[in-house]
Amino acid sequence: MAAIVWLLDWLDYRRAIHDRSGELYVLAVAVIFALLGGWLALRLIPRPATGTFVANEAALRQLRISAREREVLALLAKGATNKGIARTLEISPNTVKTHVASLYAKLEASNRTQAVAQARALSILP
Repeated sequence: MAAIVWLLDWLDYRRAIHDRSGELYVLAVAVIFALLGGWLALRLIPRPATGTFVANEAALRQLRISAREREVLALLAKGATNKGIARTLEISPNTVKTHVASLYAKLEASNRTQAVAQARALSILP
């Protein structure tokens, strides 16, 4: 008796699978693409650095970038204006302009974006 019940259940299951084969196929493809997407995301998206940043001291010495210029450069990288940098460092806006001009010359840059990019390329900034 149990064998007959099992056989009927199995046949009903096969019929249900056969009737819904298109839906199951779409579900299987969706699961495969979701797993593939997750795997690709883990591979392609860069992970943030876990260690602390260590500046390239050799480049800093070679370019003769002072500690104050490093502070100004770090604030430039954050997008601060000259007035904002002056307020943060409690110095005159004219002094900030002098530091920025000095950084442009030392990093061979003509604007803030180039200066920050060059500093990052030299590992002066994270």
